[in-house]
Amino acid sequence: MATGRTHRPATRSRGIPEATVARLPLYLRALTALSERSVPTVSSEELAAAAGVNSAKLRKDFSYLGSYGTRGVGYDVEYLVYQISRELGLTQDWPVVIVGIGNLGAALANYGGFASRGFRVAALIDADPAMAGRPVAGIPVQHTDELEHIIESNGVSIGVIATPAGAAQQVCDRLVAAGVTSILNFAPTVLTVPDGVDVRKVDLSIELQILAFHEQRKAGEETGQESGQEGGTPTAVARAASAEADRKGPDGDVPAVMPA
Repeated sequence: MATGRTHRPATRSRGIPEATVARLPLYLRALTALSERSVPTVSSEELAAAAGVNSAKLRKDFSYLGSYGTRGVGYDVEYLVYQISRELGLTQDWPVVIVGIGNLGAALANYGGFASRGFRVAALIDADPAMAGRPVAGIPVQHTDELEHIIESNGVSIGVIATPAGAAQQVCDRLVAAGVTSILNFAPTVLTVPDGVDVRKVDLSIELQILAFHEQRKAGEETGQESGQEGGTPTAVARAASAEADRKGPDGDVPAVMPA
């Protein structure tokens, strides 16, 4: 079985935009669900809706893969699953190490989707000596003293950091020095890495804060609408006055020539 250390995905060499690469897993997830239901073909509109994008963007993305579908028939589901999996490098085995086996690290270790998506958890690593040898998801936890040996012996090129923020950079440095070139970071901190190392950050608190912003904005809009029914909020009145000023000429009169 090939490992990630010697094989790299073809996406960059083919010039596929990063935005398209980011959407490929969404298409693959939707296509996999269709495949599991034995659906043979799918239209661009149906697949776009399932992936949460518009159909024009989907067709543009697939053009980078050289896949254009068949008019009146759509896309062959099984072939697209293979094609996207190949572009993402999922037709080979990618050994992964997870460093930091607290609540989050243990949850990641127990995630059942790794194996079905081309990833194999090669090792679980933690700095707590009391964790050494303890099985999590059927895999014995190993101490961080073994990190470099584990990476070399398993040919690991992808590391997952689920440590506290204060330990994340040191762990990152050791992973990179040992040969890891891609890192998925769950620690609430920004990592510094050399050129040639890719980092993807997952911060649940940031995502929740963004959702809180949208909830606050929606609540403000609802309040503004209610106030507008009672004569308008100061902001709404100001906007109306500004629009009226724009409509009038320099002397306050309505311009003689109005747009049709």
